[in-house]
Amino acid sequence: MFGLGIQELLIILVIVLVIFGAGRLPEIGRDLGKAIKGFKRAVTENDEIDVTPKQNEIEGKKKGS
Repeated sequence: MFGLGIQELLIILVIVLVIFGAGRLPEIGRDLGKAIKGFKRAVTENDEIDVTPKQNEIEGKKKGS
């Protein structure tokens, strides 16, 4: 996992605990989970582009000719 061992992960956890405190960790974890879920959904979502001309564009071209 990104070349991080147990020691590095524990150091990161301690730093996060010192910065944010133990009370905010569940909130941070929940927000991080939502962000990852949204990112995955955006990456896997099919982007469909509607290339059909609008009805008023078609009528405008007919009137112009």
